[in-house]
Amino acid sequence: MLLLPPLILLVLFFLLLLLPVLLILLPIRIVEAALGRLGIPGPLALLLFLASLLGSFVNIPVLGAAEGTGRLVLMPGLQALGPFFNAPSCPQQVLAVNIGGALVPLLICLFLLPRAPLARTLMATAVMVLVCYLVARPVPEVGITIPTFLPPLAAVLCAFIFSPGRRAPVAYIAGVLGVLIGADLLHLADFPPGPGFLSIGGAGVFDGIFLVGIMAALFA
Repeated sequence: MLLLPPLILLVLFFLLLLLPVLLILLPIRIVEAALGRLGIPGPLALLLFLASLLGSFVNIPVLGAAEGTGRLVLMPGLQALGPFFNAPSCPQQVLAVNIGGALVPLLICLFLLPRAPLARTLMATAVMVLVCYLVARPVPEVGITIPTFLPPLAAVLCAFIFSPGRRAPVAYIAGVLGVLIGADLLHLADFPPGPGFLSIGGAGVFDGIFLVGIMAALFA
């Protein structure tokens, strides 16, 4: 049996204590650095990160909510109380917008739009919409799935091609809108009609939208 010296055991103990802290702080620092490149100050970047993270669990119905139009809908599988209701219990198909996966990234896009050349941004966005449409796959009872790292890399490449002088805002806007439009909106018709819950920017697409924005801002 191998006995470790007390000093090594103490170091391992502190490392185990620090690991959860690092797992929380590291993503926050990465997001702050990425949004900082876009001209968003640190405190606001932290607020947007928390809004994206917590908002990914909340959807706002916009069409087809039979009972409780305008109420918030928690993602399938989460229990709800009071004004909330479970998506699987909806008696008809409900189309909703995810706060963390759609509304928060769109607000950032609006903030960045004056800093990006419009024509070049539109060209980069059109390419991203096509790319995301081709690689996204609708999965029943899951949502839209999309390769994790392909959209961010494509957004950065588009920014280098169409707007080398203003890469970061163009990459962010084209990446986010490409995933939202190409992966989500254009694939809504692929789901069969009937009782169910469709979330723009939710389910499997949230990771794609969140990562495409952060990686595009970091590497563009």
